[in-house]
Amino acid sequence: MTTTSAATGEKTFFGHPRGLSTLFFTEMWERFSYYGMRALLTLFMTTATLGANPGLGLDVATAGAIYGLYTSLVYILALPGGWVADNLWGQRKAIWVGGWIIAAGHFTMAIPGNRTFFLGLFFIICGTGLLKPNVSTIVGDLYPEGGARRDAGFSVYYMGINLGAFFGPLITGWLGEGYHWHWGFAAAGVGMVAGLIQYRMGQPHLGDIGHLRTTDTPEQVSAKSRKFFGGFFAIVAAAAAFGFLVSNGTIGLSISQIAGLLGQGVLVMVAGYFIYVWTWGGHTAEENKKMAVIFWLFLMIAVFWSGFEQAGTSLNLFARDLTDRTIFGWELPASWLQSINAGFIILLAPVFGMLWVTLEARQVNPSIPMKAGLGLLGLAMGFFVLAWGSANASAGNLVSPAWLVVTYFLHTVGELCISPIGLSAITKLSPQRRVGQMMGIWFVGAALGNLFAGLVGGQLETMMPTDLFRTVAMIIGGVGIVALVVSPQVKKLMGGTT
Repeated sequence: MTTTSAATGEKTFFGHPRGLSTLFFTEMWERFSYYGMRALLTLFMTTATLGANPGLGLDVATAGAIYGLYTSLVYILALPGGWVADNLWGQRKAIWVGGWIIAAGHFTMAIPGNRTFFLGLFFIICGTGLLKPNVSTIVGDLYPEGGARRDAGFSVYYMGINLGAFFGPLITGWLGEGYHWHWGFAAAGVGMVAGLIQYRMGQPHLGDIGHLRTTDTPEQVSAKSRKFFGGFFAIVAAAAAFGFLVSNGTIGLSISQIAGLLGQGVLVMVAGYFIYVWTWGGHTAEENKKMAVIFWLFLMIAVFWSGFEQAGTSLNLFARDLTDRTIFGWELPASWLQSINAGFIILLAPVFGMLWVTLEARQVNPSIPMKAGLGLLGLAMGFFVLAWGSANASAGNLVSPAWLVVTYFLHTVGELCISPIGLSAITKLSPQRRVGQMMGIWFVGAALGNLFAGLVGGQLETMMPTDLFRTVAMIIGGVGIVALVVSPQVKKLMGGTT
């Protein structure tokens, strides 16, 4: 909603800078495309190859591993995507180019065929790596003063994300499950194009924010560009060759084993990166302490998303196979239940935004590390509920969707404690010249979580749902308790940052 500020006479967006509206709707449409396609992904891969609406016919474990690899790579490429924005293009151009690559990916997936399916996933991975971290970076730049108002701004922005996440599965699920999977993938592409049109029209509201800021000469920028993209395409070629050798049996690795190795590699990469910036990055002791907090938040968000992102795997399969979705003789598409979490966020994000501002005014606002711990506990409680609800579920004894609704409510409360607050924290704690890269690190944490979510969700191939959900709840709850215990020490490393 656009309003006018009484103090300045300038138009605002829910009391925030007008530029937030541009980023709000850009991210809304991007998330429409992403979550709309994600809601179909596991269902499509595990549907038999025969029938009126054929899928890929994969087993649950393989589909889970592919899902984990895809969703993790989406976020892993946020790190080079942030680097490209910081050093070569600026955030605005990175968002624009990334959005068109995403749209190309969805339209490629709309063409039936295994090759087009995986090629489309590759395009979406690359495009999201460019777009996702840089939209969030510009949101932070709208609030140079920092403080609770920035946290509130991110909560409003997060509501835009979830508007897209709410409507995406409804549209793509109706088309994909009801008619043809590839129609759903095409609808996701249309959403991304709508977002790009809106982004271009809203450029004037961003002022000078998001353009390339560098002391390098054009020749130096060009040299960096050639070096980066040469290395990038060399890695892509090597990955393609590796995939070919695996597919023909020359290299004897399963998809699940490859996903596990990727997870180990990501941990080593992030650890090496932080060792580099701490020792040779040329930062002050205070900056290094704040980056240590970022590393801690990286670990917390990885654990959080490893549970939360099972919405696309184990929870999605639970909705399809073990939930009674019949309403007055009509069966609700399983993918529609993916919109519950987003619907709760739309309702609760403004409430949490006002809550943080009110608590800060009363000087009782929980610290960022404490909010992370609370978020993990909320997630754990949701899995305990689902473990209880699935205790007697079977193909012949379907359970009420209410179990999933309560689970998603608790997951939403946890998400609002950790995710938008974490995004805001990264922009506040990062050294100015590494904001894009640190935002990339945040999304690499999400990548690890998504990777493990796919692998854990694939365990439904051999584990009972009750055992799986209870185990996940106990592990995440234990980490959440540890996070709360050490939060005072982590807060000290933040200095005066709030």
